[in-house]
Amino acid sequence: MIRIDSEKRMVFEDRGDGQVVGYPFASAEAFKIVSEAWLQCGWDAKYVYSFTWLGRPLVQNPEDLLRIQEVLYRVKPDVLIETGIAHGGSLIFYASLFKAIGRGRVIGIDAEIRPHNRKALEAHELFEMITLIEGDSIAATTIKRVKELVQPGEKAFLVLDSKHTKDHVLGELAAYAPLVSANSYAVVQDGIMERLVGAPFSKDDWGWNNPKAAALEYVAAHQEFAIEEPVFPFNEGIVKERVSYWPSAYLKRVA
Repeated sequence: MIRIDSEKRMVFEDRGDGQVVGYPFASAEAFKIVSEAWLQCGWDAKYVYSFTWLGRPLVQNPEDLLRIQEVLYRVKPDVLIETGIAHGGSLIFYASLFKAIGRGRVIGIDAEIRPHNRKALEAHELFEMITLIEGDSIAATTIKRVKELVQPGEKAFLVLDSKHTKDHVLGELAAYAPLVSANSYAVVQDGIMERLVGAPFSKDDWGWNNPKAAALEYVAAHQEFAIEEPVFPFNEGIVKERVSYWPSAYLKRVA
């Protein structure tokens, strides 16, 4: 349990053993406690269902987008593969970054691309940088098509945001992580699910059946990958951790 005293500018944490610890607002500890509550409150309130990018709905925590753009700018991939595209806002986001960088294109995969979303994407100014594939991301025909589109020697980057069960994410990693280039990443989104059991729209098995669990299991069995927090080039504050829906998300290919 936490309590915020705005007059004293303190955050108090009840640790459950009768001990209450207070932290001043101007501390990393207070920020972390409040941020965790903010993330969970935002999930319950569907906060992320309120953003667009260049005209397309983009259902993501804004900090996650700012963080991944810095990683993409450093890696500068030739191709980004995204599973789970919904309204297509993230495809447009990545395409706009590549347009600015002057390099890169996007492959978007979804089990169902609704006609109105497809029409809007195909009419978008950046669609020339996007290839859409409709099909189950772990189906053999889909995997074959993606592998045909990634040319030998291209630097590939992977983003997984489709069906968030552990088995499905493991299947996607088995299929597409081998395409990821050295020093590039497979990014496994929405590992926050493990902390949301009991929240509206959650399921009782989310504590273990989630993308983060898949990422940890995959890395344990594949030494060519390591979960590595990206190093961000600017930070003059005291907050060192991401405020993210994607804990343990960045699987870097190290070999």
